[in-house]
Amino acid sequence: MQSFEIQSFRMETGSTQLNLRQQRFSASELAADEVLIEVAACGVCHTDVGFLFDGVRTGHALPLTLGHEIAGRVVAAGADAGSWVGRSVIVPAVVPCGSCELCRTGRATICRAQIFYGSDRDGGFASHVIAKSRGLCSVDTQRLAQVGLELSDLSVVADAVTTPLQAIERAGLAAGELAVFIGVGGVGGFGVQIAKAFGAHTVAIDVDDEKLARSKAHGADLCLNAKALDARGLRSAVADFAQSSGAGRTSWKIFETSGHASGQELAFGLLTHGATLSVVGYTMDKISLRLSNLMAFDAIARGNWGCLPERYPAAVDLVLSGKVILQPFIQRRSMRQINETFAELHAGRLKLRPVLIPEFA
Repeated sequence: MQSFEIQSFRMETGSTQLNLRQQRFSASELAADEVLIEVAACGVCHTDVGFLFDGVRTGHALPLTLGHEIAGRVVAAGADAGSWVGRSVIVPAVVPCGSCELCRTGRATICRAQIFYGSDRDGGFASHVIAKSRGLCSVDTQRLAQVGLELSDLSVVADAVTTPLQAIERAGLAAGELAVFIGVGGVGGFGVQIAKAFGAHTVAIDVDDEKLARSKAHGADLCLNAKALDARGLRSAVADFAQSSGAGRTSWKIFETSGHASGQELAFGLLTHGATLSVVGYTMDKISLRLSNLMAFDAIARGNWGCLPERYPAAVDLVLSGKVILQPFIQRRSMRQINETFAELHAGRLKLRPVLIPEFA
């Protein structure tokens, strides 16, 4: 039976540094439904930073390997998963169990037995990751090469692309409607592109001109800097654009993708009659709001947790068909730089989503 040297960066109790660990692993240890994946890359999400610096709790006790944006190649498999060996895959960030009552009744997003990689079990900041074969998304490497992408680029599909896709679909966004994104970093930047692919009129709001310019070049019809306008001015600018574009003044689809309290306040302040507010970003901060606005506007506010694995092929197709462009929004880094990368993200100094390539020497 094959044996592998696995290297991983582990989060330990009381530390704000990820520590390198080495261990031997035998493929005989895999459960029947598990595979061992050689990691091509793992993207860094703000949730990872929250685990390390901000007191966000992991589902599994520490020590733990973080990382839930994983792409790689299956190199070994358990007894029931042999067909996966040799295939390039994306690992869904969140995998429902598929058999509980919630999964059977269409509520798999809140499955209580779901696996959130890098929280409920070891994730992808490693040379290899052990994953359930259930939910894996196969990647056509020939098609990938034809569009000039590498498997490592697709790691961000596991969250930064699929999460806004699910939020957009659940909001019922239709062609000709208005889609507003507050925060156009990784998730929001890809969300704008997906909404544009759906035929929507798109608005990008951020505090960073560089991010806005990037979004303008990739799908945003209107870009607004929240530092240049107060809440009333932003609302007025969005309303004027909605009217002139033909989207109208009602039924806006608003996506909070910044993960900041100020972004959440702005998103709620943009509610209009029949609007849908989708909370996609995460923050530990609390805000004060007038909940009665939902009643007065007959509006909807809902959260969005991850993306169901069955929607991953559609997300990959958006990328491989050129409707969602990845490379201007990501930057590759060596996994040796993981602690510097986390520190820079925490300080707000990175404007592109880091994709860490497993290098340890």
